[in-house]
Amino acid sequence: MTGEMSPADKAKLVAANRAAEHVEDGMQVGLGTGSTAAWLVKRLGERVRDEGLTFRGVPTSTRTATQAREEGIEVITLDQAGWLDLTIDGADEFDSELTLIKGGGGAHLQEKIVAKASDRMIVIADAAKEVATLGAFPLPVEVIPFGLNSTQKLIEEALVAMDVQGRTTALRMNGDAPFVTDEGNHIIDLRLQRIGDARAMSLMLNQLPGVVENGLFIEMCDLVIVGHADGRVDLHHVTKASV
Repeated sequence: MTGEMSPADKAKLVAANRAAEHVEDGMQVGLGTGSTAAWLVKRLGERVRDEGLTFRGVPTSTRTATQAREEGIEVITLDQAGWLDLTIDGADEFDSELTLIKGGGGAHLQEKIVAKASDRMIVIADAAKEVATLGAFPLPVEVIPFGLNSTQKLIEEALVAMDVQGRTTALRMNGDAPFVTDEGNHIIDLRLQRIGDARAMSLMLNQLPGVVENGLFIEMCDLVIVGHADGRVDLHHVTKASV
């Protein structure tokens, strides 16, 4: 399988394998969503089968739940868990303060709820996800279907006062129909190019009627594990970066 992998996938696999080492017997672990998190779930399934690892996983999407069950991982809900020891997830971007943009897969609402209900959050990524300033990746904003056009206009008006470089918004589509999240909502992607103040942006967005949650994860991540195609791993902590 690995022989046909792209350099990016090799890097994701390396990061996922390192992150899987943080899961110990008896833990309750949040399982992220996305291509990188899928490698994590695969590796944890291998540890369950080969090492007898016992832990309970709380998936952040229906597709992660399906994969986890197929891998033989015990799946429970967040309400059943109560609190988690650890959440491991991917990211679309992260900066030097370990502020993240997530939601490329459309699961950032559940991902944020699960991450906030955890003692620690570890992010796994390839080197392309590290940026000096957030914003090159579109910022996802989950909105309810009712009044969708009005909510989008409110967002566009509010962006005028924000420290950003671009202000284009687009309803995320799935073919000819709007993309629908696990909660039955839609996503508006904000193409900002640069986010000068992530905290102000997050607060502004979540105050708008119709907005459920945005894809900025602020002061939530404790460690980013960056994998490289040659097998190297960089560890980025909140206060410093080390190799």
